[in-house]
Amino acid sequence: MRANDEIESTGTAGPTKIDTSTEAAHPTAAAVVNGGDRSGTGARDGRPPRRGSATAQRSSGPLPTKRSQRRYWTMIIVLAVASAGIALGILAWDNPMPITDPGFWLIAELRLTNLVVIALVALCQSFGTVAFQTVTNNRIITPSIMGFESLYVAIQTSAMYFFGVTAIVELKGLVPFIVQLVLMVGLSLALYGWLLSGRHSSVALMLLIGVVIGGGLGSVATFMQRTLTPSEFDVLSARLFGSISNSDSSYLPVSIPLCVLACLGLYLCSSRLNVVALGRDMTSNLGLNYKGELLKVLFFVSILMAVSVSMIGPMVFLGFLVAMLAYQFADTFDHKRLFPMAALIGFVVLGGAYFVMKNIFYAEGVVSIIIEIVGGGAFLLVILRKGRL
Repeated sequence: MRANDEIESTGTAGPTKIDTSTEAAHPTAAAVVNGGDRSGTGARDGRPPRRGSATAQRSSGPLPTKRSQRRYWTMIIVLAVASAGIALGILAWDNPMPITDPGFWLIAELRLTNLVVIALVALCQSFGTVAFQTVTNNRIITPSIMGFESLYVAIQTSAMYFFGVTAIVELKGLVPFIVQLVLMVGLSLALYGWLLSGRHSSVALMLLIGVVIGGGLGSVATFMQRTLTPSEFDVLSARLFGSISNSDSSYLPVSIPLCVLACLGLYLCSSRLNVVALGRDMTSNLGLNYKGELLKVLFFVSILMAVSVSMIGPMVFLGFLVAMLAYQFADTFDHKRLFPMAALIGFVVLGGAYFVMKNIFYAEGVVSIIIEIVGGGAFLLVILRKGRL
């Protein structure tokens, strides 16, 4: 009787008070108590929340607090300004003509091709790596694990081994570029379709077989390289470094549409990628075809990686570095916000590396060296400070 009296007296005294710390930690539970307001910011019994309370400041979106929103947009603005500065530096630095002279713009126009290549590779690596890490549910691996770089190395080495130095020169054209794209995309689609279309499909098995194929192609390429003459090996080595100078303006009419369509396709799948990131069981329970979404995303990723590798050569560490920094700076798992952040970081990293190597070390185009140094240092810093990615 005494307990019932206490319950009745509590019920007549008014609504139950809830600790604001509990509401901040569990906004969904607070919303249920607040009369069904799902955002966690609504009033109880029609009364507005107190100013400065945790419920008034939080929301259920990907950026739940005003502080996280300010941080995200501040980073976007800073990266956009840095990208514009790097682009201007690439076009104008060490230009012998004054900016008012028509010759200045002629020289800047010649440098514009490299700037477009940097933007394309940054888009391909950023979008492709973030999407690949999402569907594989692993923040350490990159699409290079599927053997794209190894296939590129095998193609270049085979051309040198069977046809000599002249074959390397002849491979720098639109037709060889398209052939490399078709081979890379075809190999990846055959691998995806075979391993993910069966009844017992497994992403882990797909990754394992990709590692084996990549290792096998690398071993064959290494064997052929050891039989080359020193002069042939020097010419081949220049093509096997990730370098902006490996690109050609004739590649752009094919690579630009492919890159734009694949990036647009992944961006339109952002909300579905948010669900796929929850895992196979949760995705199926929420009504999505997990296998279909997986194949669609991997198809776009294979196009992006094939374009990137065929344009400038192997760039193993760039995608990992960009994805890692994007998660750190964006502080959200929403792909609609991760993709733009990753693209800007990719341009800043790749464009900055190109500017430094060209104007300080006078090693024009060879950007893979500085990217691996910076990327390895950033990886160790994040691991040692936070203990996680």
